[in-house]
Amino acid sequence: MTKRFGSLVALDDVSLTLEPGSFHALLGENGAGKSTLVKCVMGYYASDKGAVIVDDVERIIRSPRDAHAHRIGMVYQHFTLVPSMSVAENFALARADLSLVVDWPTEHRRLHEFLKDMPFKVDLEAPVSALAAGQKQKIEILKQLYLASRILILDEPTSVLTPGEADEILGLLHEMARGGRLSVLMITHKLREVVAFADEVTVLRRGRVVGRGRMEKLTAQNLAAMMIGGSELPPPAQRIAHTTGQVRLRLDHLCVDDDKGHQAVVNVSLSVHAGEIVGIAGVSGNGQAEMVEVLAGQREASAGTITVHGEPYRATRMEMRRHKVFCLPEEPLRNACVSRMSVAENLAFRVFDETRFTIARWGLNRAAMRQAASELIGRYHIKASSTDAPVSSLSGGNVQRLVLARELSGDVEVLIAANPCFGLDIAAIAEIRSQMMRARNRGAAILLVSEDLDELFELADRMVVMFNGELVYETPIADADLAIVGRHMAGH
Repeated sequence: MTKRFGSLVALDDVSLTLEPGSFHALLGENGAGKSTLVKCVMGYYASDKGAVIVDDVERIIRSPRDAHAHRIGMVYQHFTLVPSMSVAENFALARADLSLVVDWPTEHRRLHEFLKDMPFKVDLEAPVSALAAGQKQKIEILKQLYLASRILILDEPTSVLTPGEADEILGLLHEMARGGRLSVLMITHKLREVVAFADEVTVLRRGRVVGRGRMEKLTAQNLAAMMIGGSELPPPAQRIAHTTGQVRLRLDHLCVDDDKGHQAVVNVSLSVHAGEIVGIAGVSGNGQAEMVEVLAGQREASAGTITVHGEPYRATRMEMRRHKVFCLPEEPLRNACVSRMSVAENLAFRVFDETRFTIARWGLNRAAMRQAASELIGRYHIKASSTDAPVSSLSGGNVQRLVLARELSGDVEVLIAANPCFGLDIAAIAEIRSQMMRARNRGAAILLVSEDLDELFELADRMVVMFNGELVYETPIADADLAIVGRHMAGH
C-alpha cells in the first residue's frame, strides 16, 4: 500500500498480513502512517498503489460500506453511538439493510438471540447517554459483531477505559480470536497491552514497515527501539527524595458547573505541596476537565475557594505571574496556542510585555522574541522550520513541546498539567515526563490530571481518584494498587 498527500508520502509500500484467528498490533509514533493504513483498508482513502486482499481475493473498497460488505469492521477511538437513542436503536441503526419502518418485536428477538452467544451483556433498553465509558466501548464492539464482522480493527480502543475494563475487553476479544471467530488488528500506544494480548506485531516509522514479528520473541524494549529507530529515549529523571514543603495550591469545597449547568465538580478539597506531584486519576468525563479549566482561568467556579500561597486565586494573568502558576492544558493547539501566530509569538505569550521584549514600552522587540524562541527550540527539541513558522504547521508532539517550553522555562512554583502526553509518541512522552519530574525536584507543586495510570504511577507522589465529580479515594503512590485504583475509577 502506498498513499501520498501532495509531496508527503504517508505510506511507502507497506504490506501487512492478518492471519485468521490472530490478534495483531500495529505500532508506530504519531505520523508513522497507522491511521492512514487502516483508513485505506476501510475505504476512507483511496490508495495510490497496492491492494486489500481478503481470502486470497483482491477487493475493491471505496467506502466503509464496501468494507462492511467484506465483513471488515472498525471500532474508533471516539464513540460513534447516538447518545439520545437506546442501545437497541443504536444496534439497528448500524445495519445497512434497515427498513424505513422498523419491526421492533422482530428486531428485539434478533438482538436477544445475538446476545446469547456474546461475551458482553448489555441492557438493550438503556439510553446510551446513561452508560459509562466502558459499557459504550463494549457496545461499539458488539455492534461490529452484530454486523457479522470477522475482521475487527481497533483504533486506541482503551483510551477511555479503566485498567480492569481494558483487560476485560481485550482479553475477551483475544479469546474470540483464538476460537476462530475473529481476526483483530489493534492500533495502540500502550505497550503493556501489546505484550499482554497481541500474537503478532507490525511497527511503522515514517510510512514504512521497520519491524514485525511474533510477540513471544519480542519485549516492550524491542518494540520501543523499533518505533524510535536509532534514537535513544531520554533517561527518566530520578525522583529526588525530599520532605515536601509548604502548601502551594489549595482547593476548598470547590464546585464547578459544566456547559449545560449541571454540577461537574462536587465539593472538592485538595492541597498540593511544594516538591510534590499529586496525580488525579479518573475516566474521562468525571469532572477533571472542568476543574482544570477553573484553575487555568477558562471557567468560573460555582462555589468554593482556590488559594495559592495562602492568597485567594482566580487565575487572572496578574495572579498567575505573581504566584508563578503555569499550565499544560489538554489539546494545547486549541487551548494554549493561537494557531495562525508564529512559534516565536506563541512562546512569548507569558513574557511579551516584559522590558526585554519591548521597545520604549510600546512596541514589540521581535528580534529579542526570535532569539529567545531559538534558545527554547534548541533546549526543548522543538522541530519547527523557523521561529516565524505558524504553530499550526507543527506536529502535535511539537506543539506539546512548545507549550512545555513556555510553561516550564520560567521559575515554576505551581504547575497544572492535564493529560500532557495524550496521543504523543513514545519519545515525546519520555521527554515530557522527564521535564515534569525535574520541575518537581526543583520544588514545584504539580497537579497532574491524567487518564494514563502508567503515567501517574511513574510520576505522582500521591494519587487521588475522581469519580462523578468527587474525590473518592486517596493513597500515597508507594501504597497504590492498580486493581484498587481501577475499581474506584469505575465507581466500585
